[in-house]
Amino acid sequence: MGAKRKFDLWTGVSLVTLGFFVLFLLYPLWGLLRQSVLNAQGQFTLEYFKRFFQYRYYTVTIINSIKVSLAITLVTLILGIPVSYFYSFYQLKGAKFLFVVSLLCAMSAPFIGAYAWVLLLGRQGVITKFLATSLGIKIGSIYGFGGILFVQSLKLFPLVFIYMNGAFKDIDNSLLEASANMGVTGVKRFFRIILQLSMPTILAASLVVFMRAFADFGTPLLIGEGYRTFPVEIYNQYLGEHGQDYRFAAAISVIGVIMTTAIFLLQKWATSRYNFSISAMHPVEKKKPKGIGGFLMYLYSYALVGIAFLPQAYIVYLSFRNSDGAVFLPGYSLTNYRMAVSRLLGRSINNTVFLGLGSLALIVLLAIIIAYLVVRRPSVLNNLIDTLSMVPYVMPGSVIGVALVIAFSGRPFALTGTALIMMIAWVIRRMPYTIRSATATLQLVPRDVEEAATSLGASKPKTFFRVTVPMMRNGIISGAILSWISIVTELSSAIILYNNRTITLTMSTYVAISRGNDGLAAAFAAITTVVTAVSIMIYLAVSKEEDVRI
Repeated sequence: MGAKRKFDLWTGVSLVTLGFFVLFLLYPLWGLLRQSVLNAQGQFTLEYFKRFFQYRYYTVTIINSIKVSLAITLVTLILGIPVSYFYSFYQLKGAKFLFVVSLLCAMSAPFIGAYAWVLLLGRQGVITKFLATSLGIKIGSIYGFGGILFVQSLKLFPLVFIYMNGAFKDIDNSLLEASANMGVTGVKRFFRIILQLSMPTILAASLVVFMRAFADFGTPLLIGEGYRTFPVEIYNQYLGEHGQDYRFAAAISVIGVIMTTAIFLLQKWATSRYNFSISAMHPVEKKKPKGIGGFLMYLYSYALVGIAFLPQAYIVYLSFRNSDGAVFLPGYSLTNYRMAVSRLLGRSINNTVFLGLGSLALIVLLAIIIAYLVVRRPSVLNNLIDTLSMVPYVMPGSVIGVALVIAFSGRPFALTGTALIMMIAWVIRRMPYTIRSATATLQLVPRDVEEAATSLGASKPKTFFRVTVPMMRNGIISGAILSWISIVTELSSAIILYNNRTITLTMSTYVAISRGNDGLAAAFAAITTVVTAVSIMIYLAVSKEEDVRI
């Protein structure tokens, strides 16, 4: 009887959902693996893996990616934790502004920031030339390891800032008072009490930053130069200027899948192993910053966030400058925007909006279902679905793009080059935002409410649609907006999958950059930045919270 009871409507929903991931995630990954171990004659071979590990030219890309990701993680912790501490424990004027700008920096397209920094600190950058001609100061190159570290640290430290806000606000003030009575104050209290209590969140933030940095494609593509990273190497082997080697690209992608999956499993283990919760019965009483210490708090927080925001502000400014291809001219006009309209703006916006909203609709539907299955009907099957939904989030987008092309280039599913394959990539890569937000919201909803509706005669489907889903509304909307922003700024998978008919705002920006048309690129980048900023403001208005998981 028990076994029969378990197989109901929701079991069927679980199987259908699992089927979705089997078709659009596991099947492409299987195709990727198959392509990597078969030669041109269809015979089994490990030649492509041997080639990768035999030559340092290729293995160095993994070493480089790990090295720069670890460095970025360390620097973001050093930069982000103090800002979050000042924000959470002191009454900083303009604190909300700091949070909003930090969120915008974290959610903006990485390659747009890298492009802006090239215009600022590149060999012919504005700041570079000013320092050299006016002050006689020659600064180091923005390119290579140092440039990637600089750009990505400023891009990702807001993640640490945002994550730590949630941990710091949960610290009970009585603990701090008790430590003060024992003589543990100031810097000693910060390191011995506050950081120790926040260690699970520090670990979670570190792993998120590491995965973001490791999977980043746009930044090393634009400013890496001789410093070659793993995601860029996959792209070079698949669509590079020096020839295409699909099977070798597949082998490199398989290595990427193994590595990122291992990192993801490490995150899950570490979270479960070292996770504990604290509840603030007496929230921290924020102090007013005073004296030289208060001045340094303001200086550090605003200077750091201001520098991180500089690329977005500069790119919007440049979009109104007169330009002639790669040269910006004196004066201001709407020439760049008129050029964008005459080129690809209309098609780019239409594709971004319509394909993005179509993807978002499917994301919301799947997120609602998966959140309910995970929270209300936990089982081995549903936990598997939850894990599968998170795996693409940690993978480089170029891996997903190559896998989808291999899987859907021919029979029985010929989808390569269509809008549908773009949407599939967006759905499987950007769904985790909405799933996590919906899951967190549903965990706060008492099960008694649903049981009460059922006892009053409502059927289970009616209870689900009339009671459960509406109570998840804020979490769904918040997560959907974050998914939408990540769709708008997506580059790594889109660069593999797009064509002229499916080009998006992000891809239009990249194409203009690659062709040296800086004015046109600035216009596209500015529009993308404004869309991101508006979406974030809507998100904040809906969520009304500052404990964001992105």
